[in-house]
Amino acid sequence: MKFTFWKAHLALFMVNALYGASHILAKGIMPDYLTPNVFILMRVLGATLLFWIVRSFLPKEKIAKKDYPLLIASGLFGVAINQLFFFHGLNLSSSINSGIIMTMNPILVVILAYFLLKEKITSLKIAGIIFGTTGAVLLTLTSSKITGDSALGDVFLLINALSYAVYLVIVKPLMKTYSPLTVITYVFTFGLGFILLFPPTVTDLFVTNFSQIPMDAWIKIAFVIVGVTFLTYLLTMYGLKYLSPSISSSYIYFQPVLVIFFAIYFSYLGIAADYTGTITLEKMGYMLLIFIGVGLTSLRKSKKSEQIS
Repeated sequence: MKFTFWKAHLALFMVNALYGASHILAKGIMPDYLTPNVFILMRVLGATLLFWIVRSFLPKEKIAKKDYPLLIASGLFGVAINQLFFFHGLNLSSSINSGIIMTMNPILVVILAYFLLKEKITSLKIAGIIFGTTGAVLLTLTSSKITGDSALGDVFLLINALSYAVYLVIVKPLMKTYSPLTVITYVFTFGLGFILLFPPTVTDLFVTNFSQIPMDAWIKIAFVIVGVTFLTYLLTMYGLKYLSPSISSSYIYFQPVLVIFFAIYFSYLGIAADYTGTITLEKMGYMLLIFIGVGLTSLRKSKKSEQIS
């Protein structure tokens, strides 16, 4: 059990490393080659097909009728709303901001757990919420003054983080009944349906000139579909099977550090544009405020209570 516990932690770290790289690589695809809506459609459609292919080789699990509403809600918040606001936010704002704002996720999980699961909010958690929210608000207000940033994009990214927090809370009960692959396959299937119902998706698809997309861009698109969508959601489901939603969400604070690392590293390799100009000391200060908030909201009376057996 202890080895499995550490494997779950490693899975969650890998998730955020892949996400950190995608913040830089996906930014280079939009809007030059794909609109956010088309990129999302390709990402979710590709991952959904991969999930169903893998699931076809494994024993089938029958879904109870009572669980379909929760699966549909998970598809809405965990895929459709989450992806739409993330890609539109990333398209408008900087990859650095997207990484920082995503660290708000654990704080949002604590707030949602209070309202949805009736979990108690302590004075430390309240202090954490204040610190984290202050950092996120100041970052957003500053974005209108810095080239490459966008206040509206940051708001979209905050909505994305909130949507993903809702997903982490509501998907947990399903993990106690079904395998991670079964859950994520249905979540993505319903999420794909919601994305197809979003009118601009089909409109943008018809006007996209796929023949003008160069090979290096296709490689980045494939990385986002297979690595950042297919693998990350599987790894997240694996982590959630053995760890609580609050631990899973707390790993997201690695993202801004990893985004900064990949921004410098990919720029050095010449495989992505140079986004290091959007890294400022002021942003690092706001990131520190959010980190403090995450730390305070994540404190527990005992480490043992965090592990889900």
